[in-house]
Amino acid sequence: MITMVRSGWNRVLAVLGRLSMYRLVLFALVGIAVIAFALSFAGLVVPSPLEMIVSLGILIVACGLVDLIAHRIVGHAPHLESTLITALILLFVLRPPALEGDFVTPLAFVGVAVAGAVAAASKYLLVWRSRHIFNPAAVGAAVLTIISIWVPDIGGSSWWVGTPVLAIPVIVFGLAVLWRTEKLRVVALFVVVAVVVAFARTLVQYQSAGLDVDVAAITSSVLWSSPFLFLGAFMLSEPLTLPPRRWQQLIVAAVVGALAGWPIFVGEISLGQERALLIGNLVAFAFALRAAVRLTLVNRALITPTTRLLTFRAKRPINFMAGQYLELDVPHRRSDARGTRREFSIASAPEDLPIVRVAFREFPADQGATPPSSFKRALGEVDEGATLAVTGIWGDFVLPAKTEEPLLMVAAGIGVTPFVSQLRHLHAVGQSRDVVMIYVASTASELAFADEIEQTATPVVVFTRDEPSVLPAHWKWAGGARLDATTLHDAVPDLSARHAYISGPPRLIADLAPALAQARSTVTDAFSGY
Repeated sequence: MITMVRSGWNRVLAVLGRLSMYRLVLFALVGIAVIAFALSFAGLVVPSPLEMIVSLGILIVACGLVDLIAHRIVGHAPHLESTLITALILLFVLRPPALEGDFVTPLAFVGVAVAGAVAAASKYLLVWRSRHIFNPAAVGAAVLTIISIWVPDIGGSSWWVGTPVLAIPVIVFGLAVLWRTEKLRVVALFVVVAVVVAFARTLVQYQSAGLDVDVAAITSSVLWSSPFLFLGAFMLSEPLTLPPRRWQQLIVAAVVGALAGWPIFVGEISLGQERALLIGNLVAFAFALRAAVRLTLVNRALITPTTRLLTFRAKRPINFMAGQYLELDVPHRRSDARGTRREFSIASAPEDLPIVRVAFREFPADQGATPPSSFKRALGEVDEGATLAVTGIWGDFVLPAKTEEPLLMVAAGIGVTPFVSQLRHLHAVGQSRDVVMIYVASTASELAFADEIEQTATPVVVFTRDEPSVLPAHWKWAGGARLDATTLHDAVPDLSARHAYISGPPRLIADLAPALAQARSTVTDAFSGY
């Protein structure tokens, strides 16, 4: 039974790994919306079926129109998935306009449209170095709440998603998103802080009113009838508004949890829920705020048939840790839906500065590859000597501080780049560590950075379909075997004693993660594509 459950879970992880981040979030929100729609027929959620349909329709139109206008002004392609995600989040956050009874008011429909339009506009107006500062849905809901002070009939936020009948769907779909974004611990801290603070607040209110305290009832109400689960899984976890390091993310989670659990009133507005998240976004922005870093392209080289290496020179000191990644901005007209920025693991060590290197896959057209994105085309047209901006340096895929801990590095394809940075760093500072590398590539010709890894004398086991013609002294070929639990254990007999680090495309990470269950711990560096 346990084997069947584990096999099923592994298949789920493999499927999740094949989905882009936007698509997974969209599918999760659609799933919750479908369940809520079904429950609305039985009156188990606040909106009626028609109210849900009308609200969602207004939100999609409002968000979509603003995105189309922005497209005409700045030239970015409309991002349909992003538009739908913002509309769906607002569907669960806003008070739906009533369509029956004595509370029908045209202003409520206007309010929903205003919230959607403001949320979409914030993606283009409230930005810093092409990255939005605030969660767009939170901005739309907060602005509508402020307007409602003077225009009460226009509506506001109600967070009707915080109801016991939706708790399980939110948890299930939320866990899928959090696994994909690797934000489970961050959101777990937020929920714990929010629940504890809300429990304390409710306890104080009961005691002040002289009411009997029912701990179980208060706990159940705070956990299942509050919007904390949804807020954490689908809004706080957004990578674009979180700071770069895990410890910073935990601080933001604690701040938002405390403010969401015990709303503080400023005049007629409380700093709860979406306003708490906006304050957390500001804290995150303060962590991420850095002076501009500009890189000059020095050289481009094809180091494997499909791997392009770009070498830059930094114009001023740049701070990063081996294993982190940078976000590169390549401005160009008619960009695709993902915009002008992409993330690249840094393939050079901090000791290599001012030289900074990144690598990426570039499939030749004659191999039947899909057309390259607008970003890759623009990056391919950048001339040597041109300057590009780094809009951020992020990541916790760094080696443990304890140098005596044995390590296993599993590199899948282009996922070798952060390990190249780490191994070059260890070699440069003369630090000796017990490291074994597993290098997975489609063919022997795709083994990038072999010479540089060889210089570090790191033992490497190569998993390729064909046998490499020449291997460095510390390398060996796995005989064409596929990497799985058995072959991994054969290649690394002391796996259970090692801390495993794995880097590569999400699908490969999902496929290989079960084989690493025997390791002492596992840290992943997925290319989220968010």
